[in-house]
Amino acid sequence: MEKLDRITVSPEFCKGLPSIRETHVSVKEIVKMLVSGSTQHDVLRIYPQLEPEDIEQVKRIKEL
Repeated sequence: MEKLDRITVSPEFCKGLPSIRETHVSVKEIVKMLVSGSTQHDVLRIYPQLEPEDIEQVKRIKEL
C-alpha cells in the first residue's frame, strides 16, 4: 500500500480531520471539489499553497 505522506491529522488543523500537509485545507473539501467537477488546476488556483502532488494524493484516496 502506498504511503500518504501529504495527508496529515492534527488537532491543530481542520478540527482534527485529515488535512493537506498540516494546512487548514481539509481533504474533505478537496474531494468535494473534485467530485463536483473541479480540475486540479481549479483547486490549485483556489488554494495556491497546495502543490500538484497534494491533489494527486487526494485523488488516490478518492479512488479507494
